[in-house]
Amino acid sequence: MITNYYGTGRRKNAVARVYLRNGNGKIIINGKEYKDLINYFQRSTLIQHIIEPLNVTNTNGKFDMIIRVNGGGLSGQAGAVRLGIARALLQYNSDLRKTLKEKGMLTRDPRMVERKKYGLKKARRAPQFSKR
Repeated sequence: MITNYYGTGRRKNAVARVYLRNGNGKIIINGKEYKDLINYFQRSTLIQHIIEPLNVTNTNGKFDMIIRVNGGGLSGQAGAVRLGIARALLQYNSDLRKTLKEKGMLTRDPRMVERKKYGLKKARRAPQFSKR
């Protein structure tokens, strides 16, 4: 029987639903199979960030990952996937909680883009001042 371990991750405007299934490291993102995470996330720093929960818990390569991610940019999506993986690992084995918590992988990053205010060009950027 195939067991799914599920975790939801959010970061900025990105939402990731991560399913970990016992396997050998197959990666499916948004219904498309990828040989490696680099083909979707494009930057090695993002990939290191994503697989950190797997490396810390020594479970890298034990699971097939089925990931549905939407919203935001690549950086936000990477953070969302990381949190989703960490939460799914908790379902797999709740003893991993202490390890993941120490490394700060179970905390949702609350930083969001500040909204634009009227009369300004961006959230805080004022129009250029002209004396004359």
